[in-house]
Amino acid sequence: MTRPFKVLGIQQIAIGGPSKEKLKTLWVDKLGLEVTGTFVSERENVDEDICAMGQGPFKVEVDLMQPLDPEKKPAVHATPLNHVGLWIDDLPKAVEWLTANGVRFAPGGIRKGAAGFDICFLHPKGNEEFPIGGEGVLIELVQAPAEVVDAFAKLAG
Repeated sequence: MTRPFKVLGIQQIAIGGPSKEKLKTLWVDKLGLEVTGTFVSERENVDEDICAMGQGPFKVEVDLMQPLDPEKKPAVHATPLNHVGLWIDDLPKAVEWLTANGVRFAPGGIRKGAAGFDICFLHPKGNEEFPIGGEGVLIELVQAPAEVVDAFAKLAG
């Protein structure tokens, strides 16, 4: 079966810890990433700073996350590398095709993410109904905007 979508590149990595200030010491103060925004969500139990490296369609986010309440779920700090985000050229088609091919998605469906793009998550573990998961890694699929799709198409030649 032909895959009706492409993974274009890495959109983000998300790193969790008990204190985003400690994370910022490394990623912002020492490595020089720029804080480009913040995102706080009670539902997702997260307080994050959105940082960036690179520019334009090749910009990669590094999200530095701490839990609003360390006792609640999701525990964004419990796995230091919280998730990897991938640019997808057609998110609805990707979700449809992956689901039909046994990939398990985390609850929540397609929704707006912290950076304003449509997103959804592949579950880190498969189950009986959907046996394919991230093998312990949470993977975010992110709808690439047109300029990112075009830039990657030009790279591909």
